[in-house]
Amino acid sequence: MSALTPAVLLSLVSAVAYAGGAILQERVAVSTPQHAYAPLRRPAWWCAVALNGLGALLHVAALAYGPLSLVQPLGALTIVFALPMAALFVHRKAGATAWRGAIMAAVGLAGLLSLTGSASEQSLEGAERLMVALVTAGTVLALMTLAHAVHRHPVVRSILLAGGAGVAFGIASVFTKSVAVEWAEDGTFAQFSSFLVIAALATSGMLLSQASYRGAGLAAPLATVTVVNPVVAAAVGLTLFGESFRYGTTGTVLALACGVVAAGGLILLTTERISGSRKAAGESVVAALPSQPAPTSSRVLTEGEPLVRRVEAPALEAPALEAGPRGRKGKAGPYDEWYSPRDERIKS
Repeated sequence: MSALTPAVLLSLVSAVAYAGGAILQERVAVSTPQHAYAPLRRPAWWCAVALNGLGALLHVAALAYGPLSLVQPLGALTIVFALPMAALFVHRKAGATAWRGAIMAAVGLAGLLSLTGSASEQSLEGAERLMVALVTAGTVLALMTLAHAVHRHPVVRSILLAGGAGVAFGIASVFTKSVAVEWAEDGTFAQFSSFLVIAALATSGMLLSQASYRGAGLAAPLATVTVVNPVVAAAVGLTLFGESFRYGTTGTVLALACGVVAAGGLILLTTERISGSRKAAGESVVAALPSQPAPTSSRVLTEGEPLVRRVEAPALEAPALEAGPRGRKGKAGPYDEWYSPRDERIKS
């Protein structure tokens, strides 16, 4: 058995655990829309938290057996596993466009990460750690603000929230790497502060990803998190850790092409979800319109019978007159026998 076999198996099981957690999060978001971020009273949500934690532990264990260039691309299989699992367990089928988008996103991400060079043994300095934390917090808050500003467009809102979750998870991986590098060194306070940042980022990513599943389905938010998370981590590695793409300029061009493929997959996922939402909204509007009953007359006109028939108006009856013995001004006259109030007004 190859030495890389445990890394591959652990990575695959990690992707399955992440996919299961995402499916549960999406189901909880559908059933409890009033709790967008943290439905703490739902046992299914805590099961999703446990599955995500298990996926993270398996991912770290896979990194202990295999290189980053192998483990990270296998993590992109989460979105590919999630679609058939959702169809099998919760009967939520994805269309052909969603499948194409998911495969494009996974292939583009796998190619991008496979071109990233091996991880260095550098870690973030104190000033760099503070700068990254502040920039991450500002980016996540900006995405949350934009998401709440476009709340009338559920898909766009979910993509923005999922992007914020991906940023939080990606930077949490960066701080985790820094802690792992400094584990043997004397940096107790620095490690303690990094642990606090990791906990805050992981919690924020979990809450944002939960909110991103409300009103946008499963595929688009999960694909966004799956792509943004390692891309952000790779960007920090390239800029702050001195990492680079393999094969020089050729590898950089190929990495950009892979990024375009992954972005195209996300666009396909988003487009299908938007078109599906518009179709569902149109059907609901048509169903809400009052139905007009069609004429039920079944009599057949005979030959020569006109389409419009003349209807004679009923004769109007004269108002009944009241009988009374009174005459005008107490005198006898021709109107003494029959009179009405109108006649009396005329006579007066």
